[in-house]
Amino acid sequence: MLRRPSVQDDEADSSQQHSPPAASAGASGVRVLYEQHVAAIYRFIYAKVGNREEAEDLTSQVFLKALRGLDAGRDAQSIQSWLFQVARTTVADHWREFYRLRTDSLDDLLFGGWEAAAHEAPAETDAGARAQRILDRLPTRYRDVLTYRFLLNYSVRETAEQMRLSEANVKVLQFRALKRAAGEVAAMAGSG
Repeated sequence: MLRRPSVQDDEADSSQQHSPPAASAGASGVRVLYEQHVAAIYRFIYAKVGNREEAEDLTSQVFLKALRGLDAGRDAQSIQSWLFQVARTTVADHWREFYRLRTDSLDDLLFGGWEAAAHEAPAETDAGARAQRILDRLPTRYRDVLTYRFLLNYSVRETAEQMRLSEANVKVLQFRALKRAAGEVAAMAGSG
């Protein structure tokens, strides 16, 4: 797949290597382009993926993409820069596809091998009951502000009107209530 040119090939092609490869005619120009840049592109990709087979596959993809978009008017330096840009996007596409995991449902996650940590408490089946237990452990004003803001979806202004407070006071109260609720969640997790 990755063929390094022999010394004889280098001597035979030395006159072509000084001119832009894309300017050469047809298949011989593509061959020169490949031979000049394959080793550098392969090393670049191998450094990014760390696997010889994947690096070879991605290198071949880079040159296939390059054939489709090759511009004969580019100079040698421009072609090299362009090939490395194609290599970067090819590697990015590879990793994007590699880490893509459908998370449409819990069944998909479990089928894909995801498991909850053994030390985690099992998730409650009724989130509403859990939220109510947390709210019950909070002072009345904290419970009220969280109920208005998150359960009833009131704005800060509407919450302030209902509680007869300023908007700034509601924001401070909400912050403190959330901090306290987080402490209650941690306490519940530690005791259960």
